[in-house]
Amino acid sequence: MNSHQLRLKKRIIISMLFTAGAMIFLSLIIITPAFAADAAASGAESITNEHQAIVLKWDVISAAIAFGMGALGAGMAIAKVGAAAMGAMSEKPEVGSQALIFVAMAEGIAVFGFIAALMILGKF
Repeated sequence: MNSHQLRLKKRIIISMLFTAGAMIFLSLIIITPAFAADAAASGAESITNEHQAIVLKWDVISAAIAFGMGALGAGMAIAKVGAAAMGAMSEKPEVGSQALIFVAMAEGIAVFGFIAALMILGKF
C-alpha cells in the first residue's frame, strides 16, 4: 500500500471511531433519559421505584446498541458484498441473481439486530 492509501485508511478508521463515539454519547446522554421518562410517565403504575426506572433505561440502551450494531454490521457487509457483486456482474451479467442473494444475506444481519432489540425490550 502506498502512503495515500494508508492515509485514506487511517482517516476512515478515525471517522468511524468518531461516529461510534458520537452515537454512544447521544444514546447515553441525550436520547435515553427521554425514552426512560416517557416510558415512566406512560406506565407510572408499573414502575414503582427508581430502581425499576434505571433498569428500564438500561434495557432501552442495550436494545439501541443491539440494533445499531446490527445495522452498522449490515452496512459494512453490504458495502463489501455489493462492490464485489457489481464487479462480478460487470464481467459476467448472468451472475446477477446469485449476487442479489448474497447482498440479501448481508441485509439479514440488520434483521437479526432488530429481532435482538425486540427480544431485549420483551416485545417478542
